[in-house]
Amino acid sequence: MPKYFVTPDAVKENEIEITGEDAKHIGTVLRAKIGEKITVCDGYNNDYDCVITEIEKQKVIAKIESKEECKAEAQTKITLFQALPKADKMELIIQKCTEIGVCQYVPVSTERAVVKIDKNKSAKKVERWQKIAESAAKQSGRGIIPEVKDVVSFDEAIKMAKALDGAIIPYELEEERGIKEFAKGFEGKSIGIFIGPEGGFSKNEIEKAVSEGIMSVTLGRRILRTETAGIVASAVLLYELG
Repeated sequence: MPKYFVTPDAVKENEIEITGEDAKHIGTVLRAKIGEKITVCDGYNNDYDCVITEIEKQKVIAKIESKEECKAEAQTKITLFQALPKADKMELIIQKCTEIGVCQYVPVSTERAVVKIDKNKSAKKVERWQKIAESAAKQSGRGIIPEVKDVVSFDEAIKMAKALDGAIIPYELEEERGIKEFAKGFEGKSIGIFIGPEGGFSKNEIEKAVSEGIMSVTLGRRILRTETAGIVASAVLLYELG
């Protein structure tokens, strides 16, 4: 059943109003008809099973038949602190990690990152990444749309991570501790994962992160690409935490 997101104020007592691109998609792309069923989510983990009652060019009205909590969301909320990668790799990372269950993305400017984005261009990039997160959330049946934050420095990312219940930083020179060791004693609900750029984190960045309580972990004996590491780390962490 097709799934769409709306803002909470679009949800009335017994109906939901869908506007904008989604309304256009329902009417002109899907060529939906009155009486067809769709699922609508308010972005706060509530799913509504609905029946379309009215279709216009810029608006679709759907009658609410039932409401339930979305079962797709994990109890553990992951924030991915992703160092800026080259080309369009960030789009792949956001798409796949949204499917896995990541709740928030923080693009990070690091010492070895080849890509440098100034503030004038970052807004357009973030807007594009946010649309990809929304599309992936619809496709995978999520109960929320993961938020993509503005680009921050490594120091700012560490400050943000300290507000979470815990954080890890995969590092190719770490040989002792893995995600399983971190998850074994973890009892919180929010976790940060730091992923380095193509050239990896610098020794200074690793030492700074560890000194702030972020655990250095290994992802195995093979060195993963930056677009692979976040996907693997997120999947393994959610699996270990149930």
